[in-house]
Amino acid sequence: MIAIGVDCGTSGLKAVLVEAGGGLIAAATRAYRPDRPRPLWSEQDPEAWVAAMIGALGELRSAAPEAFAGAEAIGFSGQMHGAVLIGRDGKPLRPAILHNDGRAHREAAELWERHRPLADVVGVKPMAGFVAPKLIWLARHEPSIFAAIAHVIQPKDYLRFRLTGEIASDMSDAAGTWWLDERARAWSIDALAASGVDPACAPRLVEGSDSVGSLTPAVADALGLQRRLVVAAGGGDAAVGAVGIGATRPGDAFISLGTASQMIVVSDAYRAAPEKIVHSFAHALPRRWYRMAAMLNGAGALAFVGRLVGVDAGALEREAAENYRGPNETTFLPYLSGERTPHDDPHARGVVFGLTEAAARVDLTRAAMEGVALTLAEARACLAATGDAPQGFDLIGGGARSALWTRMIAAAVDAPITRRQGGEVGPAFGAARLAVLAATGAAPETICSAPPIADVTEPEPGLVDAFAAARERFMRLYRVLRPEFAAAAKDQRAADSS
Repeated sequence: MIAIGVDCGTSGLKAVLVEAGGGLIAAATRAYRPDRPRPLWSEQDPEAWVAAMIGALGELRSAAPEAFAGAEAIGFSGQMHGAVLIGRDGKPLRPAILHNDGRAHREAAELWERHRPLADVVGVKPMAGFVAPKLIWLARHEPSIFAAIAHVIQPKDYLRFRLTGEIASDMSDAAGTWWLDERARAWSIDALAASGVDPACAPRLVEGSDSVGSLTPAVADALGLQRRLVVAAGGGDAAVGAVGIGATRPGDAFISLGTASQMIVVSDAYRAAPEKIVHSFAHALPRRWYRMAAMLNGAGALAFVGRLVGVDAGALEREAAENYRGPNETTFLPYLSGERTPHDDPHARGVVFGLTEAAARVDLTRAAMEGVALTLAEARACLAATGDAPQGFDLIGGGARSALWTRMIAAAVDAPITRRQGGEVGPAFGAARLAVLAATGAAPETICSAPPIADVTEPEPGLVDAFAAARERFMRLYRVLRPEFAAAAKDQRAADSS
């Protein structure tokens, strides 16, 4: 069987064409970027995702026309926590509000203050990036838009809707709304009510490996796909990335290093830990859950440096890898989009500390990469506080291409890091696997095995010590600056209202 996987990320869309056994036939990528019309805002036009999907699928068709035409199933993955608001005419009412948007921080604080027990039901403390506080913000600031909402769905659900005309979502993406009863795997009427949202706006729920509708004839013919193609629900990128690397058993652990980053441990039972800023969410497969430390910043920090200095991020990484010996006096707080775990601070900002006249471009690059590795060390500490203590991690996402970053992460978290073949397209590959499950009804363990190991990076003792020292400085710097971040945000609000 041949399947297609589509992953709608924050900075681009990936599509893969794979054999049921896991062999990659073709891959395609289309880039885009979030729009930031105001401070704390992060939005995207859903039609940008559609255009990227059509372009990527066209590239797969050109690269392998026979295999593409013979594909029997398609699955989806996507950035989580996005609020895609659909009107009664089936069209988006406004740009989607993304996971790294911080405008609803007051609404999130109110939900926590007034409905704290719900965090144990929905798996996490309410934070600005989740859908629930965004809807409260919309009701207050864009009431005409709020009143016109017919459906609230996630980014990958919108792509599937455009292909099938069916409105639905899966458990793993619904987990990121702050409305899902994670243990029951059903919408929480209490959480919806706390957000002032009509339950009719919440899509019907299915498992990620379930079939959801079929391509409309016009879409199938235009794309060059079979009309009988099976369309799988898919899931949020964190859970679908887990499916892609075979992280489906209790205790399996991995790090996803994309534009944002996550550290995830799989479980066969639901256990909440909202006070640790750890997310306890439904997996993309039935009867499975996972706990996650979620950071809003990851490989996007290196891309930011590349834009700043006008050099491709790949070239910067290669330059940084030459004779790398560990952190020096330059420290980079990579909080370009605020931060979730462990700080829950939408006002946090990127900071470069310790520059001297001797500093060079490579110091900025290395410091940005080190800062991301240090956030992962903090993530591991949060998960350890909940009782999760894996002995090593797989690494997936675009950042997994970097051997230097892999060395840094191994040292920062003091654990072996395993890279697997195809790990850089993990969520797209996982989406294709969910498509195969939907088409065949096979047991997940027969399809979702771990791909072959590409390499294993052991923590280097000297680097472990250097990162431990750097982490102390990193943590102190954030603690000192947190009040300044809040003060700057207050000043900005005053300027905006004047």
